[in-house]
Amino acid sequence: MDSLGADKNIPIATARNPQHSVTSSKLPTPVILYLLTVVIPIGIQVGPLAMTTLRLFLIILILPLMFKLLSGRYGRILLSDIFFSLYVFWTFVSLSANNPSQVVQSVGSTGVEFLGGYLVGRAFIRTPEAFLALCKWLVLLTLITTPFALLETMTGRPLILEAIRKLPGINTLSIVNIEKRLGLERVQAVFAHPIHYGLFCSVAFSMAFVALRNQVRTSMRFLASAIIVGSGLLALSSGAMLAIVLQIGLILWAAIFANIKARWWLLIGLFAFGYVLIDIFSNRSPIRVFMSYATFSAHNAYWRGIIFEWGMKNVWANPIYGIGFNDWVRPWFMHSGSMDNFWLVVAVRYGIPSFAFLSIGYIRSIYLIMRRNFEGNDTLTLIRLAWVFTFLGLSFTLSTVHIWTNIYSFVFFVFGAGMWLVSVPSDLDTDPHSPDPETHEPKNASPYTRFAHNTPRQSQRA
Repeated sequence: MDSLGADKNIPIATARNPQHSVTSSKLPTPVILYLLTVVIPIGIQVGPLAMTTLRLFLIILILPLMFKLLSGRYGRILLSDIFFSLYVFWTFVSLSANNPSQVVQSVGSTGVEFLGGYLVGRAFIRTPEAFLALCKWLVLLTLITTPFALLETMTGRPLILEAIRKLPGINTLSIVNIEKRLGLERVQAVFAHPIHYGLFCSVAFSMAFVALRNQVRTSMRFLASAIIVGSGLLALSSGAMLAIVLQIGLILWAAIFANIKARWWLLIGLFAFGYVLIDIFSNRSPIRVFMSYATFSAHNAYWRGIIFEWGMKNVWANPIYGIGFNDWVRPWFMHSGSMDNFWLVVAVRYGIPSFAFLSIGYIRSIYLIMRRNFEGNDTLTLIRLAWVFTFLGLSFTLSTVHIWTNIYSFVFFVFGAGMWLVSVPSDLDTDPHSPDPETHEPKNASPYTRFAHNTPRQSQRA
């Protein structure tokens, strides 16, 4: 874990040597199509089923991708592959017990969007070149939405959704009507909720500022990153702001304490110390204190505290199968059933086993990638930092917001797009003519060691 930060000779903010850049590569066509279905939300009715272009695209791909994954075409099977599949399986079990009439449509949409998105990232983003091409596309898509976001924050009109609604024979997302914040309309852009647009921008931020450090001019990178942050803030979502602020904090920490090898253990120690200190001296729990600073108002913080408290009561009352899509038990004065906590929704709706499968696969993967040491390879180091910063920020944010539909799929697509970092050789040549990491075998490395991350070169079969 000491290797999480950038090498002390690799400044994150400014490019050191343009010769370190990787020759640009085209993004695989399936990934381009996937991204377009995410940001162009078109819905169609297929008999009794509500279908979107994203779901239709993933339905076509999911079985071939799963077969190739199991046959080893995308490297060794990872723990996340197993646990994410178990998570989808348990949603089927849960809904079969709670809402049998909704199993086909709900598991189809949840499983296809979640697992399909993950598999697209896992299958088609396998090299530094492909990952950096993805970063550039994320930046481009975010910048394209910026003018529409500026118009929407002034007028309250999501122009892209309005344009799609005018097309015959198709439908799109509902246009949400939310109270203004700070005198501005909250930007929905092309997603189901303003929170989702803010999260989309937050994912693009570290990809632009960190991963693309040696790929574009410093001035352009700073400008694009600033625009991405500004666009994300137009969602006026505390959750999206939290994701961006946490990423900026991690970037600053890496830069300021670059010469301290144990800087990340130090940061963890400070968090643990702060948690204990709050628990001892505050009349509120550390979770409630966190919520008070992660929301726009004391009212929202109080409300989310109640949601967490009563949500956990529902979890303990229905630990195995959850409650499915049934209404959850809450105080009489809570008329809305909204639950602004993704992790809590999973536990309440599908039970503790489902939450455990998802969280173990998620946390274990982040841990493995955090431990990788790519010292001497600027490109891999910066890609790893960008991916880890993104998901450390999202981990906290998802405890204050809920995600569904396109952004739900997109988050785990980007998660899958980083899985190649678990086993890529640490000294992989990032020259465009170097072999693909799937066929690049390290020299003098035992294919049987389970501790290859401690050796100079890491085998794909380790």
